[in-house]
Amino acid sequence: MEGSKTFSKHFMSRHSIPTASYESFTPSQVKECLAYIQKLGGASSIVLKASGLAAGKGVLLPSSDEEAKTGVEDILIRQVFGKEAGSSLVVEERLFGPELSVLAFSDGYTIKALPGCQDHKRIGEGDTGLNTGGMGAYCPAPEGVPYEQEIHKTVLQPTIDGMRADGIPFVGCLFVGLMLTKSGPKVLEYNVRFGDPETEAVLELLDTPLAEIMLACAERRLDSVDLKIKEGKHAVAVVLASKGYPGKYPTGLPMKIPFAEQLPQGVRVFHAGTKLDASSGKVVTAGGRVLAVSASGNTLEEALKLAYQGVEQIQFEGKTYRRDIAHRALAGAKSSTNGALTYADAGVSIDAGDALVHAIKPLAKSTRRPGCDSDIGGFGGAFDLKALGMRDPILISGTDGVGTKLKVALDANKHDTVGELR
Repeated sequence: MEGSKTFSKHFMSRHSIPTASYESFTPSQVKECLAYIQKLGGASSIVLKASGLAAGKGVLLPSSDEEAKTGVEDILIRQVFGKEAGSSLVVEERLFGPELSVLAFSDGYTIKALPGCQDHKRIGEGDTGLNTGGMGAYCPAPEGVPYEQEIHKTVLQPTIDGMRADGIPFVGCLFVGLMLTKSGPKVLEYNVRFGDPETEAVLELLDTPLAEIMLACAERRLDSVDLKIKEGKHAVAVVLASKGYPGKYPTGLPMKIPFAEQLPQGVRVFHAGTKLDASSGKVVTAGGRVLAVSASGNTLEEALKLAYQGVEQIQFEGKTYRRDIAHRALAGAKSSTNGALTYADAGVSIDAGDALVHAIKPLAKSTRRPGCDSDIGGFGGAFDLKALGMRDPILISGTDGVGTKLKVALDANKHDTVGELR
């Protein structure tokens, strides 16, 4: 389920679990793979996934056909993520919407979920830079709350029932990565374990002893346990990484980590990429993601403040972390409290707009001919009529966002026609 994207996609298809359209390809099928990418609408309409384990880095979102071709060859031919990871490649349609991580306990029959989390995959603030194994998480994620029952009914229970029906009953913690699309939750991936940094955050909200839940799973009696969540609480986890991660990074750097009693109350530090240096007897860095600092509070803001206070007390050379964990939830809360008008408030769906663009891209591409650029998404273009036998006429068109039109109107002091399509 986790070790092979191909296996898990076939499993979801077999048991009618909602997921993106897909095909899988082997190293001998590069030509067929590239053709399938074009069938789905080109590079910006697909996701490339190395089938095997790739340390959280085997998912590529190409922005051009050239990038897609390179990505396919990297995974299948050059096998840059490893021989096992590159044994096959899954090409999926690209989904749009907020992501959600759900951790759930199962005894093979019953499944009970913890509150949904949102992870921060990119290394840079504002969700920029390279993908990582996760730079922080918060929960409960506001976007996931309305979907809790639907996720249980269409994803979690069918997964457990399907695994049992296939002769591989699952006992333990199932981690499901989801995309909350316009047509409902769809599965991105499975992990058959706790996953960080979501675990460090969501376990802060668990009120039932973890050992009690795990024992009930092992004894096939999870239905007898009341999985209690701390009411009205919020939790976050912030990851501290080595400088250079997710690329090359140094190791063996000494660290200053306060004792538990020196940290703010309710703050915990989880070790990941650390080790005890035999010669000095000191804790040193030994990985890309070094530590996770978690905290909970009565509000998301309170939990964040505590976690970052803990982060500031930890020192090592090149300490790298994101200072905007939970920025999406904070932005949503701010807009709902200050009365600011959002696209959603105005009845406009950004996800639906993105979906429409990707749906019509293949149609636009079919109109390509000499003198005509058929790509969608640009802000201007030239239409050369010389290809029709005319004498050097070139039609120019330009478009831009609302903000640009408003700026032009202000500068020109003309508001009655600026922005009209003529």
